[in-house]
Amino acid sequence: MEGHTFSSRQVGDYQVTALFDGAMAVGFELLAGIDAAAAGEIQSSHGVTPHATIDISSYLIRGHGRVMLVDAGTGGRNNAGGGLSAALRASGVAPEDIDTVFLTHGHPDHLGGLLREDGEPAYPHAALCLHPAEAAFWQDEARLLAANERTQRNILLARRTLERYAPRLRFTDDADIAPGVRPVPLPGHTPGHTGLRIDSCAESLLIWGDIVHYPFIQTAHPSVTIAFDNDPAQAEITRQTVLAQAARERLLIAGMHTGRQGFAYVQQAGDGYRLIPA
Repeated sequence: MEGHTFSSRQVGDYQVTALFDGAMAVGFELLAGIDAAAAGEIQSSHGVTPHATIDISSYLIRGHGRVMLVDAGTGGRNNAGGGLSAALRASGVAPEDIDTVFLTHGHPDHLGGLLREDGEPAYPHAALCLHPAEAAFWQDEARLLAANERTQRNILLARRTLERYAPRLRFTDDADIAPGVRPVPLPGHTPGHTGLRIDSCAESLLIWGDIVHYPFIQTAHPSVTIAFDNDPAQAEITRQTVLAQAARERLLIAGMHTGRQGFAYVQQAGDGYRLIPA
């Protein structure tokens, strides 16, 4: 297990394990609202090397007889990540054991691991849950026709994935997907970007998806957006709202790019916030 899973927490009746998929190199030129020198200084002050590196993780949730996975990593696509399947096995879980995959959104570092190399579902018994606005976003024909080549590849991958899981596709609403486990819409990064909140036995956790990509930079400066944001203004509003709520409630959070610590608390710091590893 060592070297694969990097943190596990008991949240009421649920055990939540952070599974490290790997990292990807993304240049600071994709950030808006901060210059590269300032971004590098923040990364350096937190010991992040190389500075322009984004960690990728997924979360395994076990409890109430359920085995659920939140996001599926890259599947090794685009020479990034690909470690999720080994981390899952190291946790004692086979792909066939997963009954639900909750997809925060359809970017390839979250959905890339849903299909095997032969194009078949990597989680053959799992229902795939996502927000209906997210499915519509990736099925938008006008967006496909207007996209550059890289974005077109991402759109077609998302479409193939949704098609292969179609018999078990479940669109989320306000209903719990398991006792005390419910989706939380967090629009902006994509239209259907959605987190997952657990409330169990007076304990709570919010898995917030891609509220941040560079956790130290975007908590200290919540106005900083990234080129991956479909609606940067809405993404900033959502981030400000969630950070304020997490700090106010002392809410345990987790995210797909919050780093190897896996879980953290949010604390107000000046005009921004900082993450305190849990």
